[in-house]
Amino acid sequence: MVQGSCCCGAVQFQLTVQPPMMGTCHCSRCRKVGTSAIVLVRPGDVQWIKGKDQVTTYTPEPPFKFIRCFCKICGTSLGEILAEDERIAIAASALDGDIGVRNQFHEFVADKADWYEICDDAPQYDGAPT
Repeated sequence: MVQGSCCCGAVQFQLTVQPPMMGTCHCSRCRKVGTSAIVLVRPGDVQWIKGKDQVTTYTPEPPFKFIRCFCKICGTSLGEILAEDERIAIAASALDGDIGVRNQFHEFVADKADWYEICDDAPQYDGAPT
């Protein structure tokens, strides 16, 4: 199982499956909250060890729809770990150790920061992959 945690250790979880997919989102929202590298899993694949009550959320104004999750104490970005969608994005930076998967796509490349250079051969999409 893949373990995950926040910087201060108040939030700890594990994934009951190896993440099947990892990608990089270049949209301005993900870049601002530090969640550009993401793994995609189902909500039921997240098993809480401790600190679910230490996770707080930020709900953006429309047209943005993804609720962002953070540790209340240290602010570590956790992606959309509390979402109940079919697939949820978890910040790869919150995962500990080798997650067994590498970047497989870049989305919202049209919004990519000018200073960032994509250095792999993963498929690139101007918006979300379909």
